[in-house]
Amino acid sequence: MLSAAYVGDRTMQVTDHDTSPPAPGQVQVAVAFTGICGTDLHILHGSMDKRVTMPATIGHEMSGTVAALGEGVTGWRVGDPVTVMPLEWDGTCPACQAGNEHICQNLVFVGIDSPGSLQGRWNVAADLLVALPDGLPLRDAALVEPVAVAVHDVRRAGLVAGQRAVIFGGGPIGALIALVARHEGADVLLAEPDANRRRTVEDLGIRAIDPVAEDLEAAVETWTGGAGADVVFEVSGAPAAVLAATQVAKVRGTLVIVAIHPDPRPVNLQRVFWRELHVVGARVYQRTDFERAVELLADGVIPADRIITKVVGIGEVADAFASLESGQEMKVLVDCQAEAAAAGSEGVA
Repeated sequence: MLSAAYVGDRTMQVTDHDTSPPAPGQVQVAVAFTGICGTDLHILHGSMDKRVTMPATIGHEMSGTVAALGEGVTGWRVGDPVTVMPLEWDGTCPACQAGNEHICQNLVFVGIDSPGSLQGRWNVAADLLVALPDGLPLRDAALVEPVAVAVHDVRRAGLVAGQRAVIFGGGPIGALIALVARHEGADVLLAEPDANRRRTVEDLGIRAIDPVAEDLEAAVETWTGGAGADVVFEVSGAPAAVLAATQVAKVRGTLVIVAIHPDPRPVNLQRVFWRELHVVGARVYQRTDFERAVELLADGVIPADRIITKVVGIGEVADAFASLESGQEMKVLVDCQAEAAAAGSEGVA
């Protein structure tokens, strides 16, 4: 079985090794596809070396089928199509006791804090599985996790039909938020300086604007009749976007912080005060978000073929990271069953 692990120094190593049977309470999943995301790039760049244990088999956006059942597991059969909600909480901390298990104060994010899905066979706790409908292609189903992020973000915003939403950032999550928000009946405008990403978003039928070349604040003012946006999603992670976000929100509008900002950012608190803005964080997802994401993909609301722009075999995992890093691809998947190349070390410069 091939697996890919981060071993430090911007290097992913592909190895071939035997598969261990699932432990009691676990299910072994034959991983079909694993998506590469921004968090995985942060790991590759060494930004999370203090968190991951090397060699770290990463990956948490995935789809596959049940390959084997551990002792005591019921409710699943070999061959069932599944994805994994990669969160393990302790159930005892104050956050869990308040019903916020998904942001447990001792949360284990599977694929970061514990082994993930960049491998042909993956043993995971049975209670992490989420069923997939038979008609949903496994390639498309690899998008369930990022779509669940978008569903959670839109739900946290309290967005309702007829509202106007501005999204800063046209990467995969920004594009998915735009699609989910539009499906909920919102009018959407996305701000993205990269021309390739703007074209991809526009191909999805989403209006996109270059906030560097154009006056975004003036554009929003015209679009909203001087009121400002009902909801603003900050997905880019850029300091300038944090400042701009407060400028385009309406009185008592909502600013949703989606991006992971590694450092403190300047925020225009005078604007927050003056317009009585609501500022909320949106982190990961809950199981209802996962189930809703499955529905949206199965119903064709999310055009997976346009979001997934490249698929490589697990032997070419370095190419997957390089393609995503280049900014030329929207979403790159790794086919974890493809025997595409001989195992060995592969570095990403």
